[in-house]
Amino acid sequence: MELLIASNPDPDSKLPYLLRLPLSGGMVFRTSGTWPRTKALYCHPVPADEWPADPEIVEQVALRSCRRRGAAIDLVLDRARESRSQLVFTKARGRDAVFWQSPRTRKQARPNVRTPTARASGIAELEIVVDSHEQYAYRFANQQVQTVKRALPCGDYGITSDRRLVAAVERKSVPDLVGSLTGGKLRYAMAELASLPRAAVVVEDRYSAIFKLDRVRPAVVADGLAELQVGWPGVPIVFCETRPLAEEWTYRFLAAAHQWAETEQAALERISPDIKVPASDTPLTAISVAEEVGDAPEAPLPTTAEVRSWARSAGMTVPARGRLRPEIWDAWRAAHP
Repeated sequence: MELLIASNPDPDSKLPYLLRLPLSGGMVFRTSGTWPRTKALYCHPVPADEWPADPEIVEQVALRSCRRRGAAIDLVLDRARESRSQLVFTKARGRDAVFWQSPRTRKQARPNVRTPTARASGIAELEIVVDSHEQYAYRFANQQVQTVKRALPCGDYGITSDRRLVAAVERKSVPDLVGSLTGGKLRYAMAELASLPRAAVVVEDRYSAIFKLDRVRPAVVADGLAELQVGWPGVPIVFCETRPLAEEWTYRFLAAAHQWAETEQAALERISPDIKVPASDTPLTAISVAEEVGDAPEAPLPTTAEVRSWARSAGMTVPARGRLRPEIWDAWRAAHP
């Protein structure tokens, strides 16, 4: 028995490899890698006849064992290192999916921790702005969070205070982090985030994952991240092992930023001019907070569809298409001071 991995001859496929297992006359999967070293690999099952007649073999390894066990296929390769792996048949976002994982990636996917459910900073319900371009966004399902979609000027998740964007978090997977770093996009993103009073970049993996890259020199990535952190020390780059932990960290960070912007007396004075605080009673830290919040960019406006839906619920007559009349926007602003 052998495990065979060949190049995918289909140039339009996003999965560059074919995996063949000696089960049921030959099971074939399209996959994104040759071994689940740093993360579980997505596999797409295809008919056995998709295996090419003259394959370009990338890897050929003898198998000690290849057995179907419930909803998984256990593989034991005839080699000293990286010998055990498993193909798991499961569901992702309501669809059937197959993931190829090793003991290391399985442990990373389940780090044996439970995220807390206590409210961050005691906030009853936190409103988090999610960038409208964010795909598969965090849902914050286990926390007291209300999310709204907006086109953020920077970051993927943000917090507003009196129509000002005071904090944002940029979410990255390791492939996205490496691609944006080597392509130069991350440098511009860091500069944009640094314009906010508070911002951060959260990575859904361990820092050690960058030293296991096989298509980019790990030292290039490590040096690039260090240079970015020195260049923009006010925007931390935080590694959080898994997506759930990165989501939890994002929630806690944004809640703390919201509390920071809302509770200082001087910040309230700057945001709401009607509130006057004597200078002698204003600590220096509060003045600093007020200056930072006051210089924050304006929060993104709601979409036309959102305002149109609100106007209809308020009993106003609005057209089904096209631009909204100025009085509709004025009414929305009056209802959302």
